[in-house]
Amino acid sequence: MKTARPWHIVAFLAPAVIIYSMFSALPLLDTLRLGFYTSNDAGVHSFVGLDNYRTILFDSDWSTAFWNAMWNNVKFFCIHMLLQNPIGLLLATLFSLKGLRGARTYRTLIFLPTLLSVVIIGFIWQLIISPLWGVGEKLMTLVGLGDYFAPFLGQESTALFTLSLISVWQYIGIPMMLIYAALLAVPEEVLEAAHAEGASALRIFWQIKLPLIWPTLGLVTILTFVANFNAFDLIYSVKGALAGPNYSSDLLGTFFYRTFFGYQAQVGSPTMGAAVATLMFLVILAGVGAYFYLVQRKLTRYEL
Repeated sequence: MKTARPWHIVAFLAPAVIIYSMFSALPLLDTLRLGFYTSNDAGVHSFVGLDNYRTILFDSDWSTAFWNAMWNNVKFFCIHMLLQNPIGLLLATLFSLKGLRGARTYRTLIFLPTLLSVVIIGFIWQLIISPLWGVGEKLMTLVGLGDYFAPFLGQESTALFTLSLISVWQYIGIPMMLIYAALLAVPEEVLEAAHAEGASALRIFWQIKLPLIWPTLGLVTILTFVANFNAFDLIYSVKGALAGPNYSSDLLGTFFYRTFFGYQAQVGSPTMGAAVATLMFLVILAGVGAYFYLVQRKLTRYEL
């Protein structure tokens, strides 16, 4: 008896596989390949092995900028982990409480900046905290903090932190909604049984709700990591490709842009840019792999 071939499965998968291969897999493989080559003034490529990577990681002309961008990316990610995700968890917990008036309106307003263009967000915040025509100084004066106002985007010590706060403000709605959905999935009968046993709201959160949403918190963490180490648009829209002042807000994304396309006096190099892109890919791959190996497989999953 002949077995029927599942041609319908192939037919349904083919469009997605073709599109993914053309626009994701093949460009990625070609980028990995290009990182092993160099090009001359005529555009002729020649194989150089790992020389591009040695130059980026160890040559003083390149390594200083690369490691500065890497360290800034780590700080950018840590600020999001310490502020965005805990605040998102707090907001999601508040909105999951029954009887909270205006919860839908508040959720919508908090999530709304996520839908706006990063260019618009950057331009608006530049206007708000501008020392010349912004309203930031007046607002801080109204609450008694006028003495602490400074050109936050123009100082090396505060530029990256300020941009991180802007990013947190814009994207805090994503972890909030993901965690909120996970909290809504917690069975009501479990919560009611805990209330009947006399457990306080705080104890219910720490001992029942939080363990049940650990997988979602892990997902939020890895999404934050990937997004932060791919960050580019906010820095570019506010500070340009030079990520000033004095590269203090430079991330791997802006470093890659200058390397690949060139900027002002820096000449672009597709092969060196491909090497930088490969390093970014390896950093993200290492972070995701470490998370799945050290954290995800050890998470206890409960049936909801």
